[in-house]
Amino acid sequence: MTNARPHITKAVVPAAGLGTRFLPATKATPKEMLPVVDKPAIQYVVEEAAAAGLSDVLMITGRNKRALEDHFDRNYELEEQLTRKGDEAKLERVRESSALATMHYVRQGDPKGLGHAVLCAEQHVAGQPFAVLLGDDLIDPRDPLLSRMIEVQQTLGGSVVALIEVDPEQIHLYGCAAVEPIAWEGTDGAGEVVRITDLVEKPDSGDAPSNYAVIGRYVLDPAVFDVLHDTAPGRGGEIQLTDALRTLAGLGSAEGGPVHGVLFKGRRYDTGDRADYLRAIVRLACEREDLGPDFRTWLQDFVDTELTA
Repeated sequence: MTNARPHITKAVVPAAGLGTRFLPATKATPKEMLPVVDKPAIQYVVEEAAAAGLSDVLMITGRNKRALEDHFDRNYELEEQLTRKGDEAKLERVRESSALATMHYVRQGDPKGLGHAVLCAEQHVAGQPFAVLLGDDLIDPRDPLLSRMIEVQQTLGGSVVALIEVDPEQIHLYGCAAVEPIAWEGTDGAGEVVRITDLVEKPDSGDAPSNYAVIGRYVLDPAVFDVLHDTAPGRGGEIQLTDALRTLAGLGSAEGGPVHGVLFKGRRYDTGDRADYLRAIVRLACEREDLGPDFRTWLQDFVDTELTA
């Protein structure tokens, strides 16, 4: 039976990074605004939060990120122009982003890592459990990972992270979790649930406790803030959220623990890497009803003729 826990309504989206891997495209444009087909990557993330019932979104931004606020605001001049033209389809798409959720913004003035970005949300969260969604990870809407994680948190308490299984040679690119199985009776079987006993940020392959990697979805107990305040800078000289979650995992059911993981085996698009960003565009374009048929035909012809010539 589900315990009476505070209902989760708030999402935090860290978006203060400089996007240096995409220079020069990100010299004047936030990396979160790079298009994935015909929507900026950040809109997919906010749509995911809204679909999971999170109606309040706090975006952690930095300098040169004004375009994010503009995108999720109304553009009355553009709407009026589309109205005069009678272009209802485009008008609806323009209005979509401003109707997704109640948006809030706070600047991470001195970026010191993901843990520091989460700390910037402390006042807004106001002592309630909340979700954190990283903009580099896009989760296919057909795979409701976030809803599953919220269900786990509401039932078992503590905090929840999303895990994927990766090649052991790639684990050094991720936070890594040591896990143990638990008895779980969820509603839909959408991802096995495990208990996390330890977490290590970007370990060497030989030192990793498993090949379970943490990806950019978290549902956090507000106790994480007290731990983050006491967390010293870790790898890269930054305050690591992984280090704070490791502390919470060690507390068990007391003072904000435990920490559980949802093993995700669905469709995930990594837009933080240039090659994966391109793959994400191709995959999503192929699946679009309005673009897919013609695009798949062209793509097949391109592979058969251009790449084999």
